Amino acid sequence: MRKLVFIAGVAVGYVLGTRAGRERYEQLSAAAERLRANPAVRNSVDSAAQAGRQAAARAAGVVADRAGDRLPEGVAGRLRAVGNHGEASDAALADEWGTR
Repeated sequence: MRKLVFIAGVAVGYVLGTRAGRERYEQLSAAAERLRANPAVRNSVDSAAQAGRQAAARAAGVVADRAGDRLPEGVAGRLRAVGNHGEASDAALADEWGTR
């Protein structure tokens, strides 16, 4: 995962830091779009997202058990939602965190 992030950072730095022009930018953009459209990449991204949601659900349970009543109500409610359902609902994420 770190390697992928590093490569993405290098690509972004190259695009922003060079004077290769619009043509090179279009080539890189098209290559990135082809990569993103690749079914294997999409499956990997979906698998990583699911693993992240499962890890968040486990972590929410641990935090709720250890912190107990010391958490603010908003945080405690979020932990209950994540812990009870394995993941927060899409509507809750969109409303509170704007991630969807």
